[in-house]
Amino acid sequence: MQGNETRRIAGTGGFLLVKALEQLGAGRVFCVPGESYLPVLDALHDAAIPVTVCRQEGGAAMMAEAWGKLTGRPGICMVTRGPGATNAAAGLHVAQQDSSPMILFVGQIETGMRGRDAFQEVDYRQMFGGIAKWVAEIEDPARIPEMLSRAYHVATSGRPGPVVLALPEDTLARTAEVVELPPFRPVETHPSLAQMAELQKRLWAARRPLAILGGSRWNDAARAAFARFAERFRLPVACSFRRQMLFDNLHPNYAGDVGIGINPALAERVREADLLLLVGGRMSEMPSQSYELLDIPAPRQTLVHVHAGAEELGRVYLPDLAIHATPIGFCAALEGLQPPNEISWSGSADEAHKSYLGWSGARPKVPGALQMAQVMDWLEENLPEDAVLTNGAGNYATWVHRFHRFRRNNTQLAPTSGSMGYGLPAAVAAGLHSPGRRVVCFAGDGCLQMTMQEFGTAVQDGSAIIVVVVDNGMYGTIRMHQEREFPGRVSATSLVNPDFAALARAYGAHAETVLTADEFGPAFERAAASGGPALLHLKLDPEAITPARSLSQIRAG
Repeated sequence: MQGNETRRIAGTGGFLLVKALEQLGAGRVFCVPGESYLPVLDALHDAAIPVTVCRQEGGAAMMAEAWGKLTGRPGICMVTRGPGATNAAAGLHVAQQDSSPMILFVGQIETGMRGRDAFQEVDYRQMFGGIAKWVAEIEDPARIPEMLSRAYHVATSGRPGPVVLALPEDTLARTAEVVELPPFRPVETHPSLAQMAELQKRLWAARRPLAILGGSRWNDAARAAFARFAERFRLPVACSFRRQMLFDNLHPNYAGDVGIGINPALAERVREADLLLLVGGRMSEMPSQSYELLDIPAPRQTLVHVHAGAEELGRVYLPDLAIHATPIGFCAALEGLQPPNEISWSGSADEAHKSYLGWSGARPKVPGALQMAQVMDWLEENLPEDAVLTNGAGNYATWVHRFHRFRRNNTQLAPTSGSMGYGLPAAVAAGLHSPGRRVVCFAGDGCLQMTMQEFGTAVQDGSAIIVVVVDNGMYGTIRMHQEREFPGRVSATSLVNPDFAALARAYGAHAETVLTADEFGPAFERAAASGGPALLHLKLDPEAITPARSLSQIRAG
């Protein structure tokens, strides 16, 4: 379409919805089928949009969320009403906490049956109102283009997040004539010239500045622009919790990640900074160390907060300079900033990077035959820089976050929400999005079993992922806290696990059991050579609860 030229199309609501998704540029649909939205499934039969059939709605929603992280455009998930929607809530919550664009389409009862507690009836506005950015029902098929256009803009604008659209059966069956939609273009917000001038003045007056990058709405260009800015200003740069990919971890200005198990020296650097430049992130509970690094509401540090969502500026911390802009818009404006003739903090970035290398370079020996530090060393030496690493929640993730060097954008898929079960669905989505890249899912034994069934999705769709299962026979993080708070009183944290390698082989995939670090490298190479989904089952000693302490040490206090 050009200018005022419009084209009209006619069809059922199901057909019009799928056409609107095609016009807006949807890259893939993740779904669990249901009779409540059969007209949509029928329309997808002839559509250009690939469809991934998942095993459970929670996994489907997590795949859609991961797709949103990777692309910056809404990941599309479709589920049936009632139980399907409740299952999908797990992925919806990840999208909300992680600021990821996502649209969840939910089948719904006929509009004439409302209020009777009909079969699988749910009020989705009430159910998802506290999680989603917008929840609505499409009652008229003629409004489908309007509602989908709004959904795309709401999901991606400001602080991105999930949108839920319910699809009554009669809406999908009725016909209408509508106007075609133009392709979707995200809306970027930019800082003013006055704000950038004030930022430069504040930087020139600083003595101990530090930047912390986080959130979403980044791309390669923004990432590169911020790196050039940091180089000009010799600025130490940290990344927020599970956003380590936003800055090259081997760049001489990289100071480390502000997350769980933070380098004590970096935590002190945050406390002692006289200017904090927070770009894209919120400094929520995990990066702020339970809201203790920055005073609330007025931080001791001069705070410059850059965020795409106006509602996040001043929500917790009162900024000295609030800039309502996306990271993409803000980083483009950084090109005009110049450092002072003499940088008073010269050498600070080198010190911070040296501290990071020392902290992450330590290779602790843990109890048992399998040494995870050696496993990580092999991966660091052999994985390509563009490899995507995914994980869910659990102590096992510490090995990835502390010891892997993220070098490029879109190489980390991990839930800031701390959702178990996320790693496998996220890996499936990454493998489908970027089939030429190596995708490695790290999962604990408890974490994996939350969504293990999605390994079948990987096999069916040919997502050539490698799942590394770190099995210690327990819900390790909870056991760690349990032993600290109630030593010796184990309750509800032990697991009797299957032979994960045998289970993966039952799906038709390559799988092996790994008992020592020396076995890992050759097993990984065989897994990669298999050309399809693969799984490596690592048996870790239960005592090896964290890289720093054993379970016995935690129990002893």
